[in-house]
Amino acid sequence: MRVLGIDPGLATVGCGIVERRGGDRLVCLHYEAFHTGSSDDVGARLQQIYDAACTWIDRYSPDVIAVEKLFFNRNVTNAFAVGQARGVIVLAAVQRGLEVAEYTPMQVKQAVTGYGGADKYQVQEMVRLLLRLAERPRPDDAADALAVAVCHAHASMWTEKIREGIGP
Repeated sequence: MRVLGIDPGLATVGCGIVERRGGDRLVCLHYEAFHTGSSDDVGARLQQIYDAACTWIDRYSPDVIAVEKLFFNRNVTNAFAVGQARGVIVLAAVQRGLEVAEYTPMQVKQAVTGYGGADKYQVQEMVRLLLRLAERPRPDDAADALAVAVCHAHASMWTEKIREGIGP
């Protein structure tokens, strides 16, 4: 199973491609942070994000897209911007017939580190270990995208094991 993890944002979008091989072995295929033009208007930035998402989907052929759920308790303006970015990413996925899985930041931290209150460093270090990377993934947006992809890879693995145990 190949998962495209995305950490949405209007200024920066994190992308991480993780593949599950041989049951529970995870392999990092690619990660990056995509930056929109800060002087561009919102519509142009959303178009750039949509185009980037389409490129990642077409280039890496994921089976599913995993996206961090919106969770803001303070900055409403930022929440709207992230929501718009998320919307064009989901649109790109749905237009290509892909499932979109959503996870809260706490679910991602729990799946990656075993502790829902983990800090960024702990999450990045566990992503490094789980994906056998030489160093912690940077920048933060790319690391967060890899963490979301790892979260979905783990969740889907357990879902498959449960189905196999319950099946005929």
